[in-house]
Amino acid sequence: MNLYCLENSRTDEQRQEMLRLEADGICIFCPQHLEQDRQQGILRRTNHWTVTPNEYPYQETKLHLLLVPDEHVADLIDLSAEAQREFWQVLEWIRDHYSLTYYGLGSRNGDCRYTGGTIYHVHVHVLVGDVENPDHTGVKMKLTSRPNH
Repeated sequence: MNLYCLENSRTDEQRQEMLRLEADGICIFCPQHLEQDRQQGILRRTNHWTVTPNEYPYQETKLHLLLVPDEHVADLIDLSAEAQREFWQVLEWIRDHYSLTYYGLGSRNGDCRYTGGTIYHVHVHVLVGDVENPDHTGVKMKLTSRPNH
């Protein structure tokens, strides 16, 4: 199975990086690669999760973080019970650390060819829109796609 859904990339830069990683057999979200390949760094590590900025943030966000589980699964439901429980502690840390009074969560689960995702390693987006910008029209997250086959 492929590691990436190239047809769902949003930029040429992202697509080229996904092609390179796919050719090398690297899942960028597995722990052994995540820490070394994050240009923007790791914000927090726990027993089961890593918090990092999204290197390809969505338009109109003032904060776009990723919560990435260590386990390589495509669905949050398939995570271990320990990782599922710890998710809420990590989310609470983000909320409190960034003093968030509002935010959105997004997760695509299952086959990324259909979900609009780019990688077969589940992760959760924490999104804060740039609502102070007078031209803000809203953050958009693609949640479906049609495979190219």
